[in-house]
Amino acid sequence: MAFMNHLRQLLRSQYARKNLGIIILATIMLQVVLLAQHFYTHHMLERELERRAESELTMKAILIKGMLNDVNHMASNHEWDIKRNLSQPDSAFEALVRMVKYNPNIVSVGLAFTPNYYPQIKDSLYEPYALHEGNNIITKQIANAGHNYTKMDFYTKALNSDTGIWSDPYVDTVGIDKLICTYSVPIHDSNGKLAAVCGIDVSLDWLRDTINIHHAHPSSFNLLLTESGREIVKLRADHIKSRDAELVIKLINDSTVRRDSSMSRRSQVIEFKSLVDGDEGYVYYANMRGKPHWQIVVVGYDNEVYGNLFWLTLNMLLFMLAAIALMGYIISKYIRNERKLHKAGIERERIDSELRIAHDIQNAMLPTAASTRNAHAFIDITGSLVPAKEVGGDIYDYFIRDEKLHFCIGDVSGKGVPSALLMAVTQSLFNAESEHVNHPAHIMQAINHSICHNNKRNMFVTFFIGILDLPTGRLRYCNAGHDAPVIINGDVQMLPVKPNLPLGVLPDFKYEMQEFIVQPGSAIFLYTDGLTEAMNQQHEQYGSKRMLNTLTRCRQQHDITSSHLLDEANAGVQSFTEGAEQSDDLTMLAIRYTPQDFGDVLHENIVLQNDVKQIPQLNQFVEMVTHRLEFEPSLVQQMKLAVEEAVVNVMQYAFPHGTQGTVKIEAKANEECLRFIISDKGTPFDPTAATEADTTLSVEERPIGGLGIFLVRKMMDSINYEHIEGKNILTLRKYYNKQQ
Repeated sequence: MAFMNHLRQLLRSQYARKNLGIIILATIMLQVVLLAQHFYTHHMLERELERRAESELTMKAILIKGMLNDVNHMASNHEWDIKRNLSQPDSAFEALVRMVKYNPNIVSVGLAFTPNYYPQIKDSLYEPYALHEGNNIITKQIANAGHNYTKMDFYTKALNSDTGIWSDPYVDTVGIDKLICTYSVPIHDSNGKLAAVCGIDVSLDWLRDTINIHHAHPSSFNLLLTESGREIVKLRADHIKSRDAELVIKLINDSTVRRDSSMSRRSQVIEFKSLVDGDEGYVYYANMRGKPHWQIVVVGYDNEVYGNLFWLTLNMLLFMLAAIALMGYIISKYIRNERKLHKAGIERERIDSELRIAHDIQNAMLPTAASTRNAHAFIDITGSLVPAKEVGGDIYDYFIRDEKLHFCIGDVSGKGVPSALLMAVTQSLFNAESEHVNHPAHIMQAINHSICHNNKRNMFVTFFIGILDLPTGRLRYCNAGHDAPVIINGDVQMLPVKPNLPLGVLPDFKYEMQEFIVQPGSAIFLYTDGLTEAMNQQHEQYGSKRMLNTLTRCRQQHDITSSHLLDEANAGVQSFTEGAEQSDDLTMLAIRYTPQDFGDVLHENIVLQNDVKQIPQLNQFVEMVTHRLEFEPSLVQQMKLAVEEAVVNVMQYAFPHGTQGTVKIEAKANEECLRFIISDKGTPFDPTAATEADTTLSVEERPIGGLGIFLVRKMMDSINYEHIEGKNILTLRKYYNKQQ
């Protein structure tokens, strides 16, 4: 009753009714198949019977012909040896012994010379003979009045043949007293004169095992007959159908018996009734091709071929009953699981919705144009990230601080939500560390230490960090197991990188920083392995070579803008994959270094000793420069304070106490901005790396130091530090559009 209630509820669903109808239709189709099975199987067995019989005929013929052909080849190979031993009567024995010794399939060999070939022999007949006897080889001369070979078939037929001939099988009573078959071949001496007939005797004992092995059915048997229909190898007397062997031979030799050709026309077929138990039987027979034309016969019985058809039909019926019972079980399970599937669908929709939200959040974390404000005169940068799933594990980010472009790209191991979470953590760590550190190796080590902490899933991140000094083009970078970026300038080449270990492997690993000078107009192309390992439908990878060819084509077109590089790379990989499913996140970042020189409208400089007493001269210098540029009085005061703080910092920290040195201050102005360049040859000191003062704390709580750099950052649009060729170079920049 409960089942019927569940069934009524199920049938209210259109989807359920459709699937239930499919199950019922499948059951009906199986019933139709069962009705046709008997007729189809009978026909199939008939075809299989012929195929097996003719296959067995062919196999036996190949085995027999293989053995006989070996004898043919052996005779040809030894003919020269016999010819060169015809000079003396006894020398022929040597050639015969070698023939028997080195050919285990031969039981004996005789050389029947033409009468009076050797005049020195009193008897005109001479037949040297060699045979196996146990492990020894016996030689003798067997021609005599009782053995006149000139009247025997092997001799007379060979004389009239240019090639060898095979005799019918016979029992050799002169030599080995076994069933043998003789291969006879004429031998001519060096003058072309017929010298003898070589008779090679091959034992046929092996045929007894060869003919009747590996039968398809227990009662089946094979026969081997001569061309005239005489039995060569007798069937064993203990065979269950041994009485039928004589009947089969009689039928084959009786020309009045009806016989049909097989469908392939490769054999003849005779039907008969067994003398043993009255079972209907069949005979397939055919002559061997070539000589000798022996007949190979395959005999079998219908009850063994078609006897299992009844049991097959019965088993199929039982199978159908089991299938119907299984169908009922499936319907029952379907009723129980339909509601579970409905609930699972709702849960799936909820998960998909959350994944879409996660996808939007991940996209929102990518950098925007605001990340590179005030850098339009230095760089052209474009990035793209296409996840393989709703959320991905690839990273790219960039921003500008102190006239330095901080950028990164990375690939988290694995896919899906866990990789996306680790990606977000890695990106946050990069931004947090890069806010106050300009050394890529130090940033990398700090991120690695944080990721290794509690990394229970043993995930890792391949990562590349670059810091490009925009005024000089000096690139400092550090790699953590990521693919090497590509530099595009006069040539297209991989950036030399040390691989180092990926992030998250060893917490105390020491990463190494490298440097490279990026020439104006050059481009840097970064990517994840989702580009090079993208596969087409033939499972071939896109590879680095195709990527480099695409970038080379862009350089040859004289268009290496960041957007063009990404468009061409995307087009290349899409064309290669031919619509194949994306297997990994695809992330690319292109940076073109484009510094512009607008021409200075003002260039002044002053050199001071590292003595704070010279600060008034510095203030006068700043006033002169700003007045010439017609700065507002309030802005002039800001410039004086900012430059003074920066120079005093240099005097205090770049030169140890008691040492003498100079500080050079240059003022350069173009149509966009005013730059103060402060340089010295003192101890390397980066004021931009100092921790800024926390102005939210009270004076008592605030630690000493950091306030000066805080003021400089507030009053100037950017500050930049580099240590180049033994000099500390600090650049303060103020854009005109900021004062308007």
